[in-house]
Amino acid sequence: MYELLEIVRSGRIATVRFNRPAKANALNGAILLEIERAALEFRDDAESRVVIFTGAGRHFSSGADLTDPPPREREPLVLRRRRARYGERVIRALRAMDQITIAAWNGAAMGGGGCIALALDFRVGADDCFLQFPEIDLGMNLMWQSLPLVTQLVGPARAKRLVIGGDRILAPELERWGVLDRLVPRASLMEAASELAVRYASKPPIAAQMIKRSVNHLVSALDESIMHMDSDQNLFTQGTEDRKVAGPAYLAKKDAEFTGN
Repeated sequence: MYELLEIVRSGRIATVRFNRPAKANALNGAILLEIERAALEFRDDAESRVVIFTGAGRHFSSGADLTDPPPREREPLVLRRRRARYGERVIRALRAMDQITIAAWNGAAMGGGGCIALALDFRVGADDCFLQFPEIDLGMNLMWQSLPLVTQLVGPARAKRLVIGGDRILAPELERWGVLDRLVPRASLMEAASELAVRYASKPPIAAQMIKRSVNHLVSALDESIMHMDSDQNLFTQGTEDRKVAGPAYLAKKDAEFTGN
């Protein structure tokens, strides 16, 4: 049973819906563990050939839940390092799914929500969808071993706009960049995602799944060796003065002055 996800199976197609609409489907430890568990449980599902991921309510996911209690100060660093890798584990589990995966992208996909959307095989976007990585303005790096996903999809210069600039990229530009495979009116989002799902569910599943795995390995062979310490980099930024001033300024929607300390 899941408390923060809704999973519906219909023939060859399954739909996973993030179900924290009052929090804009913000990602806390509990929902991350449920997403990981759901992705891993599809290993034993021979019937589902395509899995659609979407968000309940207005947004796909607004990213990390900044209202979550901070880690306990006396918690051992060894445990904080493991918990810092929750998101990394989710991205790895999603990428490893045999089924073809589709994001039915409604509204915001920010931070970790953006990482999830980019980790899936295809993206159908509503005309109100947007992508943003606000981590830079919180004084931190992009985690979850997702920087390669961003760069592979949009190229290095645009990746820097997203991850260093923190730019908010709206639906039409996401389509021009090739991030969205299809852009549709909000009211047609699930219908369009289902049409794409039906198409891929009709393909021979063994061949389709082997091709998917091969393509993913071709483009990501070195990702883990390069990005294996991004969670440690995040823990490092927690001790900086810039990180301490960034969070309150971001929540107050004010500009912070960063000193490099």
